[in-house]
Amino acid sequence: MLNISRYKIIAVGKIKRKWIQEGVEMYLKRLPGLEVIEIKDNKTKEEHTIKEIISKNEILVTLNENGQSFTSKQLATKLLNFHNQNIIFVIGGASGLTPSLNNLASWQLSLSPLTFPHEIARLLLIEQLYRAKTITQGGPYHKE
Repeated sequence: MLNISRYKIIAVGKIKRKWIQEGVEMYLKRLPGLEVIEIKDNKTKEEHTIKEIISKNEILVTLNENGQSFTSKQLATKLLNFHNQNIIFVIGGASGLTPSLNNLASWQLSLSPLTFPHEIARLLLIEQLYRAKTITQGGPYHKE
């Protein structure tokens, strides 16, 4: 089973759409222990801010369109394979993450070949973490 308290999400930019915020809040209630850190969308400072937040013992995963794609079950298995390691996901703002930050990542994740606003990407990632947790628990949320 996944230990959600080992995961953090760094998200660049604020959620402005109420319906997205409501969705994020709903899934965060289902994922106690998941930490979401929101930072300002400031291209000149965001890489430095993100690097200050990341600890040496954390696995860095950046989200971008060129990352690796998974089915929900494959993502759940990949997360399980990290056992007790801490994982920090980083979602860039409107202009994405810098190449140097993506190069620091242990792996890069693509939620879809489609491009989404950063707010929706945050909701999708949190939902997929919830789905991965229920898959590993054998719960009924994920339908085959």
